[in-house]
Amino acid sequence: MLRAFADLPGRQVHYRHAGSGGVPVLLLHGSPGSARQLDRLGDLLSPGRRIIAPDRPGNGDSPALPLAQPEIADYARADVDFLDALDIPLVDVYGSHTGANVAAELAIAAPTRVRRIILDGIGLFSREQVEDYLQHYTPRMEADLSGAYLTRAFQFCRDQVLFFPWFAPTTQNARSLGLPPPAALHALVLEVLKSLTTYHLGYDASFRYDPRPRLPLLTQPVLAICANDDPLNPYLPEALRLIPYASTHPFASLRDTESLANIMEKFLP
Repeated sequence: MLRAFADLPGRQVHYRHAGSGGVPVLLLHGSPGSARQLDRLGDLLSPGRRIIAPDRPGNGDSPALPLAQPEIADYARADVDFLDALDIPLVDVYGSHTGANVAAELAIAAPTRVRRIILDGIGLFSREQVEDYLQHYTPRMEADLSGAYLTRAFQFCRDQVLFFPWFAPTTQNARSLGLPPPAALHALVLEVLKSLTTYHLGYDASFRYDPRPRLPLLTQPVLAICANDDPLNPYLPEALRLIPYASTHPFASLRDTESLANIMEKFLP
């Protein structure tokens, strides 16, 4: 995908884009990282369709919102402003993990701007999990002269692939994916380093966000999916019960981007 910046009042949004025609598809990335992780998906979807994937404020190359503690609703409003800046009146929306929460809130806040929604991984955490994740999941990091923060950022990204939650590296919490190619892990670490002091803001907002009272408010057709090897997969049945107009589709692996693109294309005529 190509890269560009959108100028908004008081800030810029870095985004990736590809294709043309049809109802544009807004791709909202998960945490940590940036829209870079959606490059392959955007390229697969782009023939005959305009694809737009912004870096969430405070991630990648998009500056953070001027808020000490932004919430998911703030990120949703930021996406409305982003669509206004690009003069896009209507979109289909795909969101992954944190991006799924933002996609849901965007559709609730601006229902006339969203035609269809794909929610890929909704976390319906218990109160105890939320407290644990807010305390341990998003370590604050900043540059230091020893370079220790570089190792810390690398280990943070690496261990997220190996365990869920990453800070509890036990056999019970081991994931089945295995490590990605070194170049892919390197790319993720670089995106986190770009937003070293702000990457946690969206993560924490997502943990504070409770989708349970919000999902029943969705009025658009929703495709709720979650790969079998995604640690959020166990929450999919409850999410489907909460969403009024929901369907689903089996999805084997987080790394099977081609299958994900095929599933999305069938849902987004």
